[in-house]
Amino acid sequence: MKISRIAQVGAVAAVAALALAGCASNETPSAATTDAPESNLSGEIAGGGSSAQEVAVQAWTAGFQTANPDVTITYDPSGSGAGRESFQAGAFPFAGSDRAFKVEEIEAGPFDGCVEDSGIIELPTYISPIAVIFNVEGVDSLNLDAATMAGLFAGTITNWNDPAIAALNPDVTFPDLAVTPVHRADDSGTTENFTDYLYQAAGDVWTNEADGVWPLSSGEAAQGTSGVVSAVAGGNGTIGYADASRAAEEGLSTAAVKVGDEFVEYSPEAAAAIVDESPFEEGRGEGDLAIELHRTSDVAGVYPIVLVSYMIACQEYADAAVAPIVKGYLQYVASAEGQDAAAAAAGSAPISDSLREQVNAAIDLIVTQ
Repeated sequence: MKISRIAQVGAVAAVAALALAGCASNETPSAATTDAPESNLSGEIAGGGSSAQEVAVQAWTAGFQTANPDVTITYDPSGSGAGRESFQAGAFPFAGSDRAFKVEEIEAGPFDGCVEDSGIIELPTYISPIAVIFNVEGVDSLNLDAATMAGLFAGTITNWNDPAIAALNPDVTFPDLAVTPVHRADDSGTTENFTDYLYQAAGDVWTNEADGVWPLSSGEAAQGTSGVVSAVAGGNGTIGYADASRAAEEGLSTAAVKVGDEFVEYSPEAAAAIVDESPFEEGRGEGDLAIELHRTSDVAGVYPIVLVSYMIACQEYADAAVAPIVKGYLQYVASAEGQDAAAAAAGSAPISDSLREQVNAAIDLIVTQ
């Protein structure tokens, strides 16, 4: 549970801070890092992965490079699956992923960029709702419960004038129009989070367990977040899913999701609320802060279709030269300044102060000497 992990990681933070006393990033052992660290870092690193994080990463990179002008950071938003694979192969010293590595994946390894048996850290530093986006001529609002949403994406509801949709939207007139569900063509953490919601909340209709690869051959496949957004926007009768920041950016219509007895629109606050009431996964290493999202919560005001995207790094790097840059960058990502920059640019939800303390404790595990 969260309480026990807080105590565990807090203890690690104290030890790490004492060991690193004198470093600019740990001036006081008990203080959480809230600002970009002052340093004389220089060099270039490249990361990649989650396309949902792309706008946030741009904001983080701009802020960090302003404070560290001799550092260059590049990021390839090739998708979470590609990012994890590249990190495992040692091609990237850090990766963004819309899901944490599974325990069995970590045990199987290898992680070629890390010192053998050093472990990895996984930091939940980007929280964002996944918007259910649609484009139906003449329809501006849409209420969906989990079962109806699952039916639309599973192909059991094939027309927009289906009685199940009408029952949830009594004030809306739907056309006699075929439903075209749009899904990601690539291995995607957004897909994994979305299918996790469908499976947990509507398992009778959506019978496939969560997976980053879309499990059905029906519907229209599109590459990346941008591809899904473009396909939905360019069609009529389309419905898809995408990071909410991109939906807002394109001005797409989005569905409200039934939670308890109310329909909840997505918002950063509602996304943060579901994370705050969800526990950490059990059986993880001390720096592995994977969250077990409570998708079926009926607490008022939560939005259950949320994406928690992680920054992933080595505890100890085979190439020790990259460690200070990665560590400094992740400290900025987790800082109040970095989180506010991401929220302003991407509409994400800043992590809470308590989660920041745990994230900083995990970052402190990165060996820089």
